[in-house]
Amino acid sequence: MDRLDNTVRPYAWGSTTAIPQLLGTEPTGEPQAEMWMGAHPGAPSRTDRGTLVEVIDADPERELGPATVAKFGPRLPFLLKILAAGGPLSLQVHPDLEQAREGYADEERRGIPVDAPHRNYKDANHKPELICALTEFDGLCGFRAPLAAAALLDDLGIDSLKPYVDLLHAHPEDAALREVLTAILTADPEEMSRTVEEAAAACTRLGGAYAPYADIAHHYPGDPGVIAAMLLNHVRLQPGEALYLGAGVPHAYLNGLGVEIMANSDNVLRCGLTPKHVDVPELLRIVRFRPSDPGVLRPEASPDGEELYETPIDEFRLSRHVLPEGGTARDLTRATPQILLCTAGSVRAGEHDLTPGRSVFVPAGEKVEVSGNGTLFRATVVA
Repeated sequence: MDRLDNTVRPYAWGSTTAIPQLLGTEPTGEPQAEMWMGAHPGAPSRTDRGTLVEVIDADPERELGPATVAKFGPRLPFLLKILAAGGPLSLQVHPDLEQAREGYADEERRGIPVDAPHRNYKDANHKPELICALTEFDGLCGFRAPLAAAALLDDLGIDSLKPYVDLLHAHPEDAALREVLTAILTADPEEMSRTVEEAAAACTRLGGAYAPYADIAHHYPGDPGVIAAMLLNHVRLQPGEALYLGAGVPHAYLNGLGVEIMANSDNVLRCGLTPKHVDVPELLRIVRFRPSDPGVLRPEASPDGEELYETPIDEFRLSRHVLPEGGTARDLTRATPQILLCTAGSVRAGEHDLTPGRSVFVPAGEKVEVSGNGTLFRATVVA
Protein backbone atom coordinates (compact mmCIF):
# COMPACT_ATOMS: atom_id res chain seq x y z
CA MET A 1 0.00 0.00 0.00
CA ASP A 2 1.38 3.41 -1.01
CA ARG A 3 0.75 6.80 0.53
CA LEU A 4 0.05 9.25 -2.30
CA ASP A 5 1.61 12.65 -2.78
CA ASN A 6 -0.77 14.48 -5.12
CA THR A 7 -0.58 17.50 -7.41
CA VAL A 8 -2.95 20.45 -7.04
CA ARG A 9 -3.90 22.10 -10.34
CA PRO A 10 -4.18 25.94 -10.25
CA TYR A 11 -6.97 26.51 -12.81
CA ALA A 12 -8.37 30.04 -12.79
CA TRP A 13 -11.85 28.96 -11.66
CA GLY A 14 -10.51 27.26 -8.53
CA SER A 15 -11.22 28.34 -4.97
CA THR A 16 -8.32 29.97 -3.15
CA THR A 17 -9.38 28.54 0.23
CA ALA A 18 -11.37 25.29 -0.01
CA ILE A 19 -8.56 22.78 -0.62
CA PRO A 20 -6.17 24.45 1.87
CA GLN A 21 -8.96 24.39 4.46
CA LEU A 22 -9.54 20.67 3.84
CA LEU A 23 -5.82 19.89 4.06
CA GLY A 24 -5.21 22.16 7.04
CA THR A 25 -2.64 24.24 5.14
CA GLU A 26 -2.25 27.97 4.60
CA PRO A 27 -3.80 29.41 1.41
CA THR A 28 -1.26 30.70 -1.08
CA GLY A 29 -3.57 33.35 -2.51
CA GLU A 30 -3.61 31.48 -5.83
CA PRO A 31 -6.55 29.36 -7.03
CA GLN A 32 -6.34 25.68 -6.10
CA ALA A 33 -8.87 23.97 -8.33
CA GLU A 34 -8.25 20.22 -8.39
CA MET A 35 -6.12 17.71 -6.53
CA TRP A 36 -5.47 14.66 -8.72
CA MET A 37 -5.16 11.13 -7.35
CA GLY A 38 -4.25 8.46 -9.84
CA ALA A 39 -2.02 7.64 -12.80
CA HIS A 40 -3.02 10.30 -15.30
CA PRO A 41 0.17 11.13 -17.25
CA GLY A 42 -0.50 14.86 -16.88
CA ALA A 43 0.00 14.79 -13.10
CA PRO A 44 0.43 11.28 -11.68
CA SER A 45 0.43 10.75 -7.94
CA ARG A 46 3.85 10.14 -6.41
CA THR A 47 4.79 7.29 -4.09
CA ASP A 48 7.97 6.07 -2.41
CA ARG A 49 8.31 3.67 -5.36
CA GLY A 50 8.08 6.39 -8.03
CA THR A 51 5.07 7.90 -9.75
CA LEU A 52 1.95 5.77 -9.81
CA VAL A 53 2.39 5.48 -13.59
CA GLU A 54 5.87 3.99 -13.05
CA VAL A 55 4.63 1.69 -10.30
CA ILE A 56 1.84 0.29 -12.50
CA ASP A 57 4.00 0.07 -15.62
CA ALA A 58 6.56 -2.03 -13.71
CA ASP A 59 4.02 -4.81 -13.01
CA PRO A 60 0.46 -4.09 -14.19
CA GLU A 61 -1.02 -7.45 -13.20
CA ARG A 62 0.33 -7.23 -9.67
CA GLU A 63 -0.84 -3.66 -9.10
CA LEU A 64 -4.15 -3.75 -10.99
CA GLY A 65 -5.03 -7.45 -10.89
CA PRO A 66 -5.49 -9.78 -13.88
CA ALA A 67 -9.21 -9.02 -14.28
CA THR A 68 -8.65 -5.25 -14.46
CA VAL A 69 -5.83 -5.61 -17.00
CA ALA A 70 -7.91 -7.99 -19.11
CA LYS A 71 -10.85 -5.57 -19.16
CA PHE A 72 -9.17 -2.16 -19.38
CA GLY A 73 -5.57 -2.80 -20.34
CA PRO A 74 -2.42 -2.16 -18.25
CA ARG A 75 -3.52 1.22 -16.86
CA LEU A 76 -5.60 2.55 -14.01
CA PRO A 77 -8.93 3.30 -15.72
CA PHE A 78 -10.08 6.11 -13.43
CA LEU A 79 -8.88 9.43 -12.03
CA LEU A 80 -9.99 10.57 -8.58
CA LYS A 81 -10.01 14.27 -7.69
CA ILE A 82 -10.89 16.75 -5.03
CA LEU A 83 -12.52 19.58 -6.97
CA ALA A 84 -12.89 23.09 -5.51
CA ALA A 85 -14.90 25.44 -7.72
CA GLY A 86 -14.66 29.08 -6.72
CA GLY A 87 -16.43 30.11 -9.93
CA PRO A 88 -18.14 28.46 -12.90
CA LEU A 89 -16.30 25.92 -15.04
CA SER A 90 -16.91 25.84 -18.78
CA LEU A 91 -20.23 24.57 -20.06
CA GLN A 92 -19.26 21.21 -21.54
CA VAL A 93 -20.18 17.77 -22.78
CA HIS A 94 -18.31 14.48 -23.18
CA PRO A 95 -18.50 11.93 -26.02
CA ASP A 96 -19.46 8.30 -25.66
CA LEU A 97 -16.86 5.63 -26.34
CA GLU A 98 -17.73 5.16 -30.02
CA GLN A 99 -17.78 8.91 -30.66
CA ALA A 100 -14.44 9.34 -28.92
CA ARG A 101 -12.82 6.60 -30.99
CA GLU A 102 -14.23 8.03 -34.22
CA GLY A 103 -13.28 11.61 -33.35
CA TYR A 104 -9.76 10.69 -32.25
CA ALA A 105 -9.13 8.58 -35.36
CA ASP A 106 -10.42 11.36 -37.62
CA GLU A 107 -8.20 14.04 -36.05
CA GLU A 108 -5.22 11.68 -36.18
CA ARG A 109 -5.86 11.07 -39.90
CA ARG A 110 -6.04 14.82 -40.50
CA GLY A 111 -2.73 15.33 -38.70
CA ILE A 112 -4.03 17.75 -36.07
CA PRO A 113 -1.41 17.97 -33.30
CA VAL A 114 -2.74 16.55 -30.04
CA ASP A 115 -1.85 19.79 -28.25
CA ALA A 116 -3.45 22.06 -30.88
CA PRO A 117 -5.96 24.48 -29.29
CA HIS A 118 -8.64 23.51 -31.83
CA ARG A 119 -8.23 19.77 -31.28
CA ASN A 120 -11.33 18.13 -29.72
CA TYR A 121 -10.14 14.59 -28.97
CA LYS A 122 -6.99 14.10 -26.91
CA ASP A 123 -7.52 10.33 -26.67
CA ALA A 124 -9.87 7.56 -27.80
CA ASN A 125 -11.70 7.12 -24.51
CA HIS A 126 -15.02 8.31 -23.11
CA LYS A 127 -15.23 10.47 -19.98
CA PRO A 128 -18.21 9.66 -17.77
CA GLU A 129 -17.86 11.29 -14.37
CA LEU A 130 -19.40 11.52 -10.92
CA ILE A 131 -19.23 14.47 -8.52
CA CYS A 132 -20.05 13.95 -4.82
CA ALA A 133 -20.52 17.07 -2.71
CA LEU A 134 -18.44 17.66 0.41
CA THR A 135 -20.06 21.09 0.90
CA GLU A 136 -23.14 22.62 -0.69
CA PHE A 137 -22.35 22.32 -4.38
CA ASP A 138 -24.02 24.15 -7.27
CA GLY A 139 -24.07 22.92 -10.84
CA LEU A 140 -25.94 22.73 -14.11
CA CYS A 141 -26.92 19.32 -15.46
CA GLY A 142 -29.03 18.33 -18.46
CA PHE A 143 -31.67 20.24 -20.38
CA ARG A 144 -34.75 21.73 -18.78
CA ALA A 145 -38.08 20.98 -20.42
CA PRO A 146 -38.22 23.44 -23.35
CA LEU A 147 -41.36 25.15 -22.06
CA ALA A 148 -39.67 25.71 -18.67
CA ALA A 149 -36.60 27.17 -20.39
CA ALA A 150 -38.88 29.38 -22.53
CA ALA A 151 -40.61 30.73 -19.43
CA LEU A 152 -37.26 31.48 -17.75
CA LEU A 153 -36.03 33.41 -20.78
CA ASP A 154 -39.36 35.14 -21.44
CA ASP A 155 -39.59 36.54 -17.92
CA LEU A 156 -36.35 38.46 -18.49
CA GLY A 157 -38.32 40.75 -20.78
CA ILE A 158 -35.58 41.09 -23.42
CA ASP A 159 -36.70 41.53 -27.03
CA SER A 160 -33.65 39.80 -28.54
CA LEU A 161 -34.51 36.61 -26.61
CA LYS A 162 -38.05 36.41 -28.03
CA PRO A 163 -37.00 34.32 -31.08
CA TYR A 164 -35.46 31.72 -28.75
CA VAL A 165 -38.63 31.69 -26.64
CA ASP A 166 -40.71 31.06 -29.77
CA LEU A 167 -38.42 28.27 -30.94
CA LEU A 168 -38.66 26.53 -27.56
CA HIS A 169 -42.43 26.22 -28.04
CA ALA A 170 -41.91 24.17 -31.20
CA HIS A 171 -42.15 20.38 -31.45
CA PRO A 172 -40.55 17.90 -31.17
CA GLU A 173 -38.66 18.94 -28.04
CA ASP A 174 -35.27 17.61 -29.13
CA ALA A 175 -35.42 19.60 -32.38
CA ALA A 176 -36.43 22.74 -30.46
CA LEU A 177 -33.49 22.43 -28.07
CA ARG A 178 -31.07 21.74 -30.93
CA GLU A 179 -32.27 24.75 -32.91
CA VAL A 180 -32.06 27.13 -29.96
CA LEU A 181 -28.59 26.03 -28.84
CA THR A 182 -27.37 26.29 -32.44
CA ALA A 183 -28.83 29.80 -32.75
CA ILE A 184 -27.22 30.93 -29.49
CA LEU A 185 -23.76 29.63 -30.38
CA THR A 186 -23.81 30.96 -33.96
CA ALA A 187 -25.33 34.40 -33.24
CA ASP A 188 -23.47 37.57 -34.17
CA PRO A 189 -20.92 38.05 -31.35
CA GLU A 190 -21.61 41.76 -30.85
CA GLU A 191 -25.38 41.30 -30.78
CA MET A 192 -25.06 38.33 -28.43
CA SER A 193 -22.77 40.30 -26.13
CA ARG A 194 -25.42 43.02 -25.82
CA THR A 195 -28.10 40.41 -25.15
CA VAL A 196 -25.99 38.80 -22.43
CA GLU A 197 -25.37 42.20 -20.85
CA GLU A 198 -29.12 42.88 -20.72
CA ALA A 199 -29.80 39.38 -19.41
CA ALA A 200 -27.17 39.77 -16.69
CA ALA A 201 -28.78 42.99 -15.47
CA ALA A 202 -32.23 41.38 -15.48
CA CYS A 203 -30.99 38.28 -13.61
CA THR A 204 -29.36 40.48 -10.97
CA ARG A 205 -32.58 42.47 -10.56
CA LEU A 206 -34.85 39.42 -10.36
CA GLY A 207 -32.65 37.26 -8.09
CA GLY A 208 -34.06 33.96 -6.83
CA ALA A 209 -33.94 31.35 -9.59
CA TYR A 210 -31.99 33.85 -11.71
CA ALA A 211 -29.19 34.41 -9.18
CA PRO A 212 -26.94 31.58 -10.49
CA TYR A 213 -27.05 33.07 -14.01
CA ALA A 214 -26.24 36.54 -12.72
CA ASP A 215 -23.13 35.06 -11.10
CA ILE A 216 -22.21 33.19 -14.29
CA ALA A 217 -22.53 36.42 -16.28
CA HIS A 218 -20.33 38.20 -13.74
CA HIS A 219 -17.55 35.69 -14.42
CA TYR A 220 -18.12 35.49 -18.21
CA PRO A 221 -19.47 38.87 -19.41
CA GLY A 222 -20.82 38.76 -22.94
CA ASP A 223 -20.34 34.99 -23.32
CA PRO A 224 -23.15 33.20 -25.22
CA GLY A 225 -22.78 30.38 -22.72
CA VAL A 226 -24.67 32.55 -20.22
CA ILE A 227 -27.83 32.19 -22.33
CA ALA A 228 -27.08 28.54 -23.13
CA ALA A 229 -26.77 27.87 -19.39
CA MET A 230 -30.38 28.97 -18.91
CA LEU A 231 -31.48 25.99 -21.00
CA LEU A 232 -30.09 23.65 -18.31
CA ASN A 233 -31.30 22.47 -14.93
CA HIS A 234 -29.75 24.22 -11.95
CA VAL A 235 -29.09 21.83 -9.06
CA ARG A 236 -27.76 22.36 -5.55
CA LEU A 237 -26.26 19.27 -3.93
CA GLN A 238 -26.10 18.84 -0.19
CA PRO A 239 -23.04 17.13 1.34
CA GLY A 240 -23.10 13.43 0.46
CA GLU A 241 -25.29 13.88 -2.61
CA ALA A 242 -23.88 13.28 -6.08
CA LEU A 243 -24.45 13.76 -9.81
CA TYR A 244 -23.53 11.28 -12.52
CA LEU A 245 -22.64 12.92 -15.87
CA GLY A 246 -22.95 10.48 -18.74
CA ALA A 247 -22.08 10.98 -22.41
CA GLY A 248 -23.85 13.78 -24.25
CA VAL A 249 -25.23 15.50 -21.14
CA PRO A 250 -24.33 19.23 -21.06
CA HIS A 251 -23.18 20.36 -17.63
CA ALA A 252 -21.09 22.82 -15.66
CA TYR A 253 -19.95 23.01 -12.05
CA LEU A 254 -20.54 26.43 -10.50
CA ASN A 255 -19.39 26.50 -6.89
CA GLY A 256 -18.43 24.18 -4.06
CA LEU A 257 -16.10 21.41 -2.89
CA GLY A 258 -16.52 17.81 -3.94
CA VAL A 259 -14.94 14.44 -4.67
CA GLU A 260 -14.94 13.75 -8.42
CA ILE A 261 -14.16 10.51 -10.20
CA MET A 262 -14.01 9.95 -13.95
CA ALA A 263 -12.80 7.62 -16.63
CA ASN A 264 -9.21 8.44 -17.55
CA SER A 265 -9.76 10.78 -20.50
CA ASP A 266 -9.29 14.43 -21.49
CA ASN A 267 -12.08 14.59 -24.07
CA VAL A 268 -14.18 17.73 -23.53
CA LEU A 269 -16.31 19.64 -26.03
CA ARG A 270 -17.20 23.10 -24.79
CA CYS A 271 -20.50 24.95 -25.23
CA GLY A 272 -19.45 28.28 -23.71
CA LEU A 273 -18.22 30.01 -20.54
CA THR A 274 -14.69 29.70 -21.83
CA PRO A 275 -12.09 31.48 -23.95
CA LYS A 276 -11.18 28.07 -25.42
CA HIS A 277 -12.21 26.61 -28.75
CA VAL A 278 -15.92 25.86 -29.30
CA ASP A 279 -16.48 23.51 -32.26
CA VAL A 280 -20.20 24.01 -32.87
CA PRO A 281 -20.74 21.30 -35.55
CA GLU A 282 -18.93 18.64 -33.51
CA LEU A 283 -20.67 19.77 -30.34
CA LEU A 284 -24.07 19.36 -32.01
CA ARG A 285 -23.07 15.82 -33.02
CA ILE A 286 -22.27 14.89 -29.43
CA VAL A 287 -24.98 16.62 -27.36
CA ARG A 288 -28.07 14.57 -26.52
CA PHE A 289 -30.96 16.97 -26.99
CA ARG A 290 -33.52 15.63 -24.58
CA PRO A 291 -34.85 17.18 -21.38
CA SER A 292 -34.02 15.28 -18.22
CA ASP A 293 -34.08 15.49 -14.47
CA PRO A 294 -30.58 16.06 -13.00
CA GLY A 295 -30.90 12.73 -11.18
CA VAL A 296 -29.40 13.51 -7.77
CA LEU A 297 -27.76 10.36 -6.37
CA ARG A 298 -27.76 9.36 -2.73
CA PRO A 299 -25.60 6.44 -1.63
CA GLU A 300 -27.08 3.00 -1.08
CA ALA A 301 -25.90 1.49 2.23
CA SER A 302 -24.95 -2.18 2.52
CA PRO A 303 -24.94 -4.25 5.75
CA ASP A 304 -21.16 -3.88 6.08
CA GLY A 305 -21.44 -0.07 6.22
CA GLU A 306 -20.33 0.69 2.67
CA GLU A 307 -22.39 3.42 0.97
CA LEU A 308 -22.25 2.99 -2.81
CA TYR A 309 -22.97 5.56 -5.52
CA GLU A 310 -24.51 3.45 -8.29
CA THR A 311 -23.44 4.27 -11.85
CA PRO A 312 -23.93 2.41 -15.15
CA ILE A 313 -20.26 2.15 -16.13
CA ASP A 314 -17.36 -0.09 -15.04
CA GLU A 315 -14.31 2.22 -15.24
CA PHE A 316 -14.98 3.46 -11.73
CA ARG A 317 -16.92 2.57 -8.60
CA LEU A 318 -17.15 5.18 -5.82
CA SER A 319 -18.32 4.44 -2.31
CA ARG A 320 -18.09 6.00 1.13
CA HIS A 321 -17.44 4.67 4.62
CA VAL A 322 -18.48 6.80 7.58
CA LEU A 323 -16.50 5.24 10.41
CA PRO A 324 -17.86 5.70 13.95
CA GLU A 325 -15.57 6.23 16.90
CA GLY A 326 -14.92 2.93 18.64
CA GLY A 327 -16.32 0.89 15.75
CA THR A 328 -14.78 -2.37 14.61
CA ALA A 329 -12.26 -2.40 11.77
CA ARG A 330 -13.69 -2.95 8.29
CA ASP A 331 -11.99 -5.22 5.78
CA LEU A 332 -11.82 -3.48 2.39
CA THR A 333 -9.63 -6.06 0.65
CA ARG A 334 -10.63 -6.30 -3.01
CA ALA A 335 -9.34 -8.04 -6.14
CA THR A 336 -9.18 -4.70 -7.97
CA PRO A 337 -6.97 -1.62 -7.40
CA GLN A 338 -8.22 0.99 -4.95
CA ILE A 339 -7.56 4.56 -3.89
CA LEU A 340 -8.73 5.41 -0.38
CA LEU A 341 -9.27 9.09 0.43
CA CYS A 342 -10.04 10.58 3.83
CA THR A 343 -12.29 13.67 3.77
CA ALA A 344 -13.13 14.11 7.46
CA GLY A 345 -11.82 13.05 10.86
CA SER A 346 -8.99 10.56 11.16
CA VAL A 347 -8.82 7.13 9.55
CA ARG A 348 -6.33 4.30 9.86
CA ALA A 349 -5.89 2.41 6.55
CA GLY A 350 -3.49 -0.50 7.00
CA GLU A 351 -0.31 1.07 8.39
CA HIS A 352 -1.21 4.60 7.28
CA ASP A 353 -2.94 7.30 9.30
CA LEU A 354 -5.05 9.49 7.04
CA THR A 355 -6.36 12.96 7.77
CA PRO A 356 -8.59 15.04 5.43
CA GLY A 357 -7.22 15.21 1.90
CA ARG A 358 -4.73 12.34 2.40
CA SER A 359 -4.93 9.18 0.33
CA VAL A 360 -3.36 5.78 -0.36
CA PHE A 361 -3.16 3.43 -3.34
CA VAL A 362 -4.00 -0.19 -2.54
CA PRO A 363 -2.83 -2.78 -5.11
CA ALA A 364 -5.31 -5.43 -6.22
CA GLY A 365 -5.77 -8.16 -3.66
CA GLU A 366 -3.70 -6.47 -0.95
CA LYS A 367 -5.13 -6.90 2.54
CA VAL A 368 -6.46 -3.65 3.95
CA GLU A 369 -8.48 -2.89 7.06
CA VAL A 370 -9.76 0.56 7.98
CA SER A 371 -10.82 2.00 11.32
CA GLY A 372 -11.05 5.32 13.10
CA ASN A 373 -13.52 8.17 13.40
CA GLY A 374 -14.00 9.83 10.03
CA THR A 375 -15.13 9.61 6.42
CA LEU A 376 -13.31 7.55 3.80
CA PHE A 377 -14.05 7.48 0.07
CA ARG A 378 -13.15 4.34 -1.80
CA ALA A 379 -12.45 4.41 -5.55
CA THR A 380 -12.06 1.21 -7.53
CA VAL A 381 -13.30 -0.48 -10.73
CA VAL A 382 -15.81 -3.14 -11.73
CA ALA A 383 -13.84 -5.95 -13.33
